[in-house]
Amino acid sequence: MNDEPPSISAESSRLSFRKRIKERIKEIYQNFSYKPQNKQELAGSIRDSSERGVLEKGTLNMIEGALKVSTDQVRDVMIPRPQVVFIEKDEKPEDFLPRVIKSGHSRFPVLNTENDKIEGILLAKELLPFISAENLSEFELSKLIRPAKLVPESKKLNILLDELKASRNHMAIVLDEYGDITGIVTIEDVLEEIVGEIEDEHDKDTGTLIKKIAEDEYLVSALTPIDVFNENFESTLSDKDFDTLGGIVMHHFARFPKPNDAINIDGWRFVINSLERRRIKRIKVSKIS
Repeated sequence: MNDEPPSISAESSRLSFRKRIKERIKEIYQNFSYKPQNKQELAGSIRDSSERGVLEKGTLNMIEGALKVSTDQVRDVMIPRPQVVFIEKDEKPEDFLPRVIKSGHSRFPVLNTENDKIEGILLAKELLPFISAENLSEFELSKLIRPAKLVPESKKLNILLDELKASRNHMAIVLDEYGDITGIVTIEDVLEEIVGEIEDEHDKDTGTLIKKIAEDEYLVSALTPIDVFNENFESTLSDKDFDTLGGIVMHHFARFPKPNDAINIDGWRFVINSLERRRIKRIKVSKIS
């Protein structure tokens, strides 16, 4: 029996062999562990995981939505100025209260019409004490409004979401590069990019593709089939070459439209209400008199 201790060279050889094995295992692991290099590759990897059953469809949509808000800008989801319900700084309650009640909104930008600047935000709940006529004499709008958050159209949605949460604001006023008001954006608008459409008690008929927003004015999904549109509006838009309202509207523009761009087709006026990922999302529709 050999009682001599192992040589230093033999021990060194074993350590070197184990090190080579570890390095080889690490190399094999790295070859099979795909690491996305950008958001596009990450999105592709996530979709592949969904196709293999690792992620449910709803989870996939939320993850893709979260990635989307990190690249999209405020202008992609904002409510354009023509669709905003404003309260003018010098308006009397009896003048704007009917408009507030009809809209069903909870927050209203207060506009100074002399310089076209926002004075602040008025919460509808602050008006409750003044519903009664005897309290109207005590009404002072300047004491009720709250400071407004102003954001540029180019701000990324993920940054806006963080700012809204930190400041506990639910609405921001959107400005263009010249400082002019172009619309508003709410925290709900951003969250809908992640979780999909959020219905509330004021969203009537949101389960349908067509929603009435004013007398003889409708907000219509661009995905509305043309035959459904024709049936609802007794119109005669051709469905020979296009299946959806968005398709036929895009065709008549002959270019990619911007929010608030308008076009007339067969006696109907179509105004682009919102866009999403280079496609039309919602269209405001009214009959041409």
